[in-house]
Amino acid sequence: MFEIRVICDPDDTDRVTTALTLAFTTGDLRRYPTRDGKRTRLHLTADHRPAPQDWPTPEQAYASAPSINSEIGWTARFLAGAECFTELGREFYLRKAALLDRIALLDDPSAMDRDVIGTAEAAAVFLLDMDQPGLICDPRAYVRQQYALTLTDDQ
Repeated sequence: MFEIRVICDPDDTDRVTTALTLAFTTGDLRRYPTRDGKRTRLHLTADHRPAPQDWPTPEQAYASAPSINSEIGWTARFLAGAECFTELGREFYLRKAALLDRIALLDDPSAMDRDVIGTAEAAAVFLLDMDQPGLICDPRAYVRQQYALTLTDDQ
């Protein structure tokens, strides 16, 4: 991981940010004015993008997965039997994130309502932060990788 610092014209910040996020896996962007106030300083953490073969495709990750309906049932039963909702455990959060990812994959990407994708992203970020705080990668790809590894380990 490394940090990128850029000084640019305020009108170019979106273009520079987009170029950096396409080239690297990036963390939070911080914007500050330069001392003279005429330009913008951009600071962001970055890492090299993993090679595509490092991440399973959704088809690979979920090939042996139970049906979506079955996973919804498992989630509901798990929550119904939980005594404490603050300590649900990694298995719950992994299966929940994978379930939401699978539902988001069914969503029409051109649909105006992107809540499904946002919810899947949030669950994936939660799992990623729980497992490896500070790791910069595609959170949903991480969920797929961990789900595929868990299925492999359980068999």
